[in-house]
Amino acid sequence: MRLPRFSGPEAFGFLSILSFLSINPTYAINFTPVPSPNLDLSQLGRVALTGNFDSLALYTYQNQNATQISTNGSQALSARLPNGDFQSLAMSDGAINAMCPFYRKTGGLYGVIIGGNFTSIGNVEVQGIALYNVTDNSVIPLPGLNGSVNSVWCDQQTDAVFVGGDFKGSNSANALVWFALTGWSNMPFQGFNAPVNAITQATNGNIIWGGSFTGLANMSTPTAQDEQIVNLSSANISATGSTSTAGFGDPQNIICKTDGQDGPNSTWLLQDETPGSFGADFNFGFQPTKLRLWNTHQDGRGTKTWRFTNNPNSILRFYFLDPDNNNQNSTCDQTCPLSSNPKVQFQDFYFEPSIGINSFSIDISDWYGSGGGLDGIELFENDIYAYAVSDLNEPQCETASSRSGATSTGPWTVTPSGNSVAEYLTANLTGPGVDSSSASVTFLPDIKQAGNYTVTVYTPGCKQDNTCGQRGQANITGIFTATGAAKPVQATIFQTNDFDKYDQIYNGPVDASDGFRPSIILSPLDSQNSSISLTALRVRFQLEDPSSIGLNGLYEYDPSNVTANTDFKRSKIDSIGVALDQGADVRSVVPLNGAVWVAGNFTSQNASNILGIAPTNDTIILPAGGLNGGINVLTPYSVLLFAGGSFNDTNATHTPGLTNVAQYDTNQKTWSALGNGVNGPVTSIVELSMNITENVPEECITVNGPFTQVLATDGHPAFTVDGFAIWVPERNAWLSNLGLPTEAIGGQLTMSVNVTGSMPLLSGTIASFGISLSDSAELTASSGVPALAPSGLKIQQGAGNTGLQKRAANAHTANATGVVTGLIDTTGGRNLTIFGGHFDAQSSNGANISNLVIINDANNQSTGLPSSVDSNSTFVSLSTNGNYLYAGGVVTGDANGTPINGLVVWDMASSTFNSSSPPALGGGTVSVNAIATRPNTEELYVGGVFDFAGNLGCPTVCFFTGGQWSRPGTDLNGGNVTGMLWQGNNNLLAVGSGLTVGTQQSSVAAYDAAGQSWSIPNGASNIPGPISALSPASSDGSSYWVAGQDPHANPFLMLYSNNNFQPAPALGAQSYIRGLSVLSLTQQHASNNFIDPSLTLLVTGNLVLPDFGNCSGVLFDGNNYTAFLLSNEGDGPGSVGQVVAEQPQSFNTSVSHLALGYVVLIALAIALAIIFLLMALGLLIERRRRRAEGYRPAPQNYFEKTANMNRIPPERLFGNLNAPNAPRV
Repeated sequence: MRLPRFSGPEAFGFLSILSFLSINPTYAINFTPVPSPNLDLSQLGRVALTGNFDSLALYTYQNQNATQISTNGSQALSARLPNGDFQSLAMSDGAINAMCPFYRKTGGLYGVIIGGNFTSIGNVEVQGIALYNVTDNSVIPLPGLNGSVNSVWCDQQTDAVFVGGDFKGSNSANALVWFALTGWSNMPFQGFNAPVNAITQATNGNIIWGGSFTGLANMSTPTAQDEQIVNLSSANISATGSTSTAGFGDPQNIICKTDGQDGPNSTWLLQDETPGSFGADFNFGFQPTKLRLWNTHQDGRGTKTWRFTNNPNSILRFYFLDPDNNNQNSTCDQTCPLSSNPKVQFQDFYFEPSIGINSFSIDISDWYGSGGGLDGIELFENDIYAYAVSDLNEPQCETASSRSGATSTGPWTVTPSGNSVAEYLTANLTGPGVDSSSASVTFLPDIKQAGNYTVTVYTPGCKQDNTCGQRGQANITGIFTATGAAKPVQATIFQTNDFDKYDQIYNGPVDASDGFRPSIILSPLDSQNSSISLTALRVRFQLEDPSSIGLNGLYEYDPSNVTANTDFKRSKIDSIGVALDQGADVRSVVPLNGAVWVAGNFTSQNASNILGIAPTNDTIILPAGGLNGGINVLTPYSVLLFAGGSFNDTNATHTPGLTNVAQYDTNQKTWSALGNGVNGPVTSIVELSMNITENVPEECITVNGPFTQVLATDGHPAFTVDGFAIWVPERNAWLSNLGLPTEAIGGQLTMSVNVTGSMPLLSGTIASFGISLSDSAELTASSGVPALAPSGLKIQQGAGNTGLQKRAANAHTANATGVVTGLIDTTGGRNLTIFGGHFDAQSSNGANISNLVIINDANNQSTGLPSSVDSNSTFVSLSTNGNYLYAGGVVTGDANGTPINGLVVWDMASSTFNSSSPPALGGGTVSVNAIATRPNTEELYVGGVFDFAGNLGCPTVCFFTGGQWSRPGTDLNGGNVTGMLWQGNNNLLAVGSGLTVGTQQSSVAAYDAAGQSWSIPNGASNIPGPISALSPASSDGSSYWVAGQDPHANPFLMLYSNNNFQPAPALGAQSYIRGLSVLSLTQQHASNNFIDPSLTLLVTGNLVLPDFGNCSGVLFDGNNYTAFLLSNEGDGPGSVGQVVAEQPQSFNTSVSHLALGYVVLIALAIALAIIFLLMALGLLIERRRRRAEGYRPAPQNYFEKTANMNRIPPERLFGNLNAPNAPRV
């Protein structure tokens, strides 16, 4: 393929990317897993987590974080981690509109081409297009474009990338081609006269372009050229060699002077016989096309030769008509002539080529008479600009009543140009809820010729003025025709770009009639959430060449030809476009099933907004004539075409459910619905693989756009979304309606491309937040590797945009929302999981449960408390004793007619309130934040914020026993208890804020139940603020952990051990710690002064980990914090509250546990050894006893059996057996 390449002064700079040519074509995106936390949860039984989150994830891969969806217009190039999360590979400061993997003709991936409306990717300055290297995650600029890219097509056969959009580059507009070896080249037809939206390749290899264009060739200048006057009045004017003659030495004399009259204060002269120069330095950049000079004739003087230097040292070339040589075409550079003929009023010199300048000098080298001089100077440009800074617009001396200008209202200040083309206005507006009327700039261009114009708005980059964190969105209102005021053009643009950019906001007719002035109003978008820095730079009107017509949104180009086809009738595709009604806007062109499918906003006699082109180039008219509204996107999937836009039916017949999204089967030639669609426009449809069941990947279709609801269908109610929904084609259903626990994904997708040997690359604001788990989850661990699962709690989905019915809790509950606390009860054969907090959940029969849920894990049934407990209650503490559940917090209502305040007692056996519940607490806003039963007693201690228990004055801590409240000692006089811990049978530890013992205040207090007295532990004065979390650090509670925030919102974590508080390393500022839990490990860590090597401390809350960011749980090994839990709530980070365990943590330290089999064998061996020793000892004792008693060995002689038989006669032995007294048996 041979196309004319750029050369000479118009060439693109592509050498910066040539170093990429040696890149090894091997490619892969690698993800690094983090080491296992080695948790041993076996001794805890079942473990659950509570908190305030919509989704929860474990930190398993580097660069994984608690993602927040971008709302400032920036997007990311992303890939999926093996755990389903999305890893951002490179952030852009604007929209990514197009991507394609670029495979070289010689084989191997060269990189991924990325196009869009951005000025930087991965902190690399790029203008609309870049090359991404998947091997080393680098971004390579492709300099040469100025504007935005809408579509790219990578063609391996020609080693080329075809690029379309709304841009200019060298001699082309809106279409260019980039070659791997040589860089940018003009297309033979030099682009189109309006933006390109889509590019694809037909089966014959031809490139098909789609857009809103009506003809070839680049954008043209107005018929009356060089009519925009550059404002020299605002420049810094200087001169060298000026005369000292009064009235003639000031170079300002010739500014805004066009009458050609000589005289004092009207003419600038040089000293006699002396060369000199006239200079101008501007605070904006421009591209002049014509220089107009008036020569002086004062006293026979005048300039004979001169040159124009574009500072610092570039001498420019001109062409002109020479009046002294019969107006012949002439050129000059070093010595340009200026006529001295008095009949020549002025001379025009045309820049060849026209280039951008912001400083110049006219150097006079020869003169007429005694010296040189000038009577006037003007510069002109073709571009029609209106600047926000009025001094940069056409000069006030311009006589035209319609000279360009701008007016403004609001707190605008002028900002230096920095790296921008000109000074601009900045308004710092206070939020939240910025009002659109708080500031505005109205641009008024100098339009001298009516016609079709492309209108663009320029935005200065935010890096140069350090406002990237404050930039927001701007609303653009344009009135372009005399009848347009009734329906002005509206557009919204982001101003968060790192470097200068421009946005096309209109393409169409602009009037230039008497009495009408086109205008553009820039103002802040209403109701932005924070204070913003709004900027206004300039707008540009560019006239389309009215002679370049003949197309209508479609153009077919054969890349094997070096010349472009301008006989549009020769191409069937061009003819199909021409046959459409005028004004066609083609937005998507895709190949599928052997045909090319075209969609957008167009109509014809038989087609509406979509049609197909068969391989034979015959038009395929879709059933029902297409769709009845504009289509923004077509996405092929198998034999299906998914269409998204603004429509609600087919064009000719009725097909229900086609609301803004539909699918077309190219085999069956039928339309079908995605449920009943969505309630707003669809802007992109992107394929995405999801693990729906049993970790089996399933291809899904993501639907993206500014919609807020997926409509009800097939018995499923409508559900709220934030511009993102997932359709499962194989199940013909929305993912949310399948009732499966799945990944929680938010944001939007704009593009997806498959890269051989690597994960698919995605673009947009997409983010994965882990598993869709609301406010509670089950935590397990196998071989030290943790996992998450649903807890059984079903948080209700609400109708609002928040998605979940969670309400803000009272400040006494440590700012708690969602699920605050929990308890697992297995006593008496029960198997219950109990959650308390401030939420709405769903019972087993579908009824609403407020704030406290009892889940019977044996039958999966969920119940709650009666409605007599106020629904605005918040439970923050739970405890059980026998069949009774004690639930405390900010709780009000009544139990069987008895008022409730702070504490409720529920009989779990009978599912009723306890008939002998404690009298209500009192004193202002009551909150029971901690409940602890004294060991081996029936004494129930409660702590929180209260003054009375029934009629008993009992501030802050009170205990209930024997049917009545009692005050524990008299030394504690007030405060807020947030946690309590028994240290043995007689010592109670209470923590919180403002605990007043006697006259001293502390964050911690200790109670001696035997002596009925309170005291403040040693070193408590070192605690910097209120305590929000407490955990034992030893089996007897003598050592313990506390955490909280100081008055400056800085977090602290401290260990009490050896009668003193020892501060641990600090977490990031603004961290709020809600829970502390000591857990066992399967592998030991290094020894330290804080925690045993076999244990770790889990810190939960809303945390900030230095050098990492937001997280909801970290593991502390005594030396370092490691991210463990990540959560999200709505559009921001979530918070994990407590770890709820079935059994308490054991504090056996530094013991290596043998397997059970080895323990049994060793025990058996020890038992046998003991038995053997006992037997041996017994034998020794018996031997000694017998020796002491005179024991002798029995004789060993053998006697004959009959030896003594004659000593007793037999009759003496048996003779009297028959006697009366003989013994009987």
